[in-house]
Amino acid sequence: MTTDLKRTIDQISRDKGIDRNILVNTLEEAIRSAARKKFGHKYDLEVAFNEDIGEVEVFQFKEVVEDVTRPELELSLEEARRLDPECEIGDSLGTKVEMAEFGRIAAQSAKQVIIQRMKDAEREIIYEDFKDRRREVINGIVQRLDRTGVVVNLGRTEAVLPYHEQIPRETYRQGDRIRAYVLEVDRSGRGPQIVLSRSHPDFLRTLFEIEVPEVAEGIVKIISVAREPGSRSKIAVSTEDSDIDPVGACVGMRGSRVQAVVQELRGEKIDIVLWNPDPARFICNALAPAEITRVVIDEGNRVMEVIVPDDQLSLAIGKRGQNVRLASKLSNWKIDVTSESKYSKILREGFESLLRLEGAGDVAAEVLLEHGFSSAEDVSRSSEAELMQLPGFTEEKAKKIIESARRLLLAEASAPNEDADAPSHAPPETDVSSDSEVEAEEKESDVS
Repeated sequence: MTTDLKRTIDQISRDKGIDRNILVNTLEEAIRSAARKKFGHKYDLEVAFNEDIGEVEVFQFKEVVEDVTRPELELSLEEARRLDPECEIGDSLGTKVEMAEFGRIAAQSAKQVIIQRMKDAEREIIYEDFKDRRREVINGIVQRLDRTGVVVNLGRTEAVLPYHEQIPRETYRQGDRIRAYVLEVDRSGRGPQIVLSRSHPDFLRTLFEIEVPEVAEGIVKIISVAREPGSRSKIAVSTEDSDIDPVGACVGMRGSRVQAVVQELRGEKIDIVLWNPDPARFICNALAPAEITRVVIDEGNRVMEVIVPDDQLSLAIGKRGQNVRLASKLSNWKIDVTSESKYSKILREGFESLLRLEGAGDVAAEVLLEHGFSSAEDVSRSSEAELMQLPGFTEEKAKKIIESARRLLLAEASAPNEDADAPSHAPPETDVSSDSEVEAEEKESDVS
């Protein structure tokens, strides 16, 4: 019995990785709880694990008094001297309590305390092991599928891959090997909740760190990642080493490195884009292979209007707008894609509206156009001080042109609806990407 208890403690300590002292303290606490349940809180009890005999001992202490008024805490001198002939009034005597006295309910209570404390200790160890593994890619085996998602066995513990963190249309079966990104390690009431992800952009980033030594070493940097899981992704890469091609390093010999990532993501297409500090050049790279004719930048609103040849519109926008959408996420700029013919029409109509302004001839209209005022509407929203900064504009001329622009817009607004064929003046910030997308979809349908 003695040897069995010591051996059990040592074995649990080895198997579960729990400190032996924690197990001993847990055992003492469990027996103390059982003793309290049996004898109540009035008794003075002491519980200790005896290493020499390998047994948990319980002692009940009573004070030696002349007149006993509290039998559970006091002992007469006569009774005390039967136990210890040398004891005196005021001494405290301890008597050993046999474990058999505890009864079945108390023993069950001790068992529950031991189980709970062991679980708590094990959870704490697992949390300490995994708290520093956030943002790592980890391997596991699919244990089961439940309402929370896919439960993954990581060896010493389990993790969950929630449905919203899975790649769309991926299926899992019990026993499948799975690779995922450690998104979160949460110490909750039920223990550390390890949450995995396969759809997070950083999963893609970490896979490239694993597959591409130059990325792992920091020679090639991944600046940003845009991802539509299961469909397509874009990553922007850069390097300060002029001897290294960052895109080529990520692609690998005959595409070996990028293909390894694609296979892990079950065929998700990956575009590797060369990052550039110039936003316009970066956007052009991000929208490749589409050719870009012109880029108009509104830095204040972080909006970029991209003009492409008419036959490149579908390519630039991509199927259902995916290419331009991913480029926008990658660059953190709002991108409007417009065909050359449509952009020319907008410019022509805007220039015509400038020519109709009182006091603005061909020269003034050209100056306004060169300085970003592409229509009468733009002029109407400006101030005299802004226009006076332009060459050839006096205070009187600026005031006259602005007033004329406002009258022109007011007249157009009050014009009859049947004049629908009149030229429209699209302001620079007008979102034209949706119109372009419709045109692109129509072209695609015509081709098919």
